[in-house]
Amino acid sequence: MEASSIAMSLTLPYTKTQSFQILNRPINPFNKPGPIFKTQRHRNHFPTITAAISRGKKEETVDTVREQLENCYLLAAINYKGFTVKQFQDLRKTLPETTKLIVAKNTLVYKALEGTQWETLKPCMKGMNVWLFVHTEEIPSAIKPYRDFQKEKKLEDNDFTGAVFEGKFYGADEFKKLETLPTRAEIYATLLGSLKSPASALVGTLQAPARELVLVLKAYVKKLEEEAAGAAE
Repeated sequence: MEASSIAMSLTLPYTKTQSFQILNRPINPFNKPGPIFKTQRHRNHFPTITAAISRGKKEETVDTVREQLENCYLLAAINYKGFTVKQFQDLRKTLPETTKLIVAKNTLVYKALEGTQWETLKPCMKGMNVWLFVHTEEIPSAIKPYRDFQKEKKLEDNDFTGAVFEGKFYGADEFKKLETLPTRAEIYATLLGSLKSPASALVGTLQAPARELVLVLKAYVKKLEEEAAGAAE
């Protein structure tokens, strides 16, 4: 009994005191809890990193558009709203190597075009667009694959919203003019036919739009070069 009483007298006071100290531990109101302060610093740090990555991606997109403008003959905007990823992938497969299809925000594309002859595409800078860069003088043949795809997939609403060719803006209602431009072969044939025709026909050919005349002259020069090379061999 004495040993038990002594044990209890030693144990009970310690337990009560310990519980009292845990529950009633004084808190200094001037001290900021360490873990909470670190978490706040951690959270505030991430938006800065995200913004930096976003800026880098935007600059990369602008640079890509500028690269595509090199040796570009036509830049067209196509209504992109409603396209599925699968349709977009299938469309890219149908395009020739002379064309490039890029999805980019209007603001980034315009930033790349600003101060250039392509700036006249500004009326198309609204809605969702995909951008078609044509790197060949044969404009109709470069546009036709999309027309075929559009018809096959029944994408009437995903039409051309405009384009720039030789610094001039062509709206959706004028786009047919670009699709019916004569090919190099057709212009060359016209020139040869004019040379065999009366002078009035030749004058009519020479009075054609500047682009057609330039293509004709290029074709004629190329023919002369080929003939000269053949004679040399």
